[in-house]
Amino acid sequence: MLWTIIGILLLIWLLGFIFDVAGGLVHILLVIALIVFIVNMIRK
Repeated sequence: MLWTIIGILLLIWLLGFIFDVAGGLVHILLVIALIVFIVNMIRK
């Protein structure tokens, strides 16, 4: 489940770079994906 969320957020981030959609929101999504990834790694 967690990897799916990370994958979706990264995909949205990449699409944001390609199509220049949502401006700063795309970068916020990337930061959220990184935080979730780091928390997941710390818990294991």
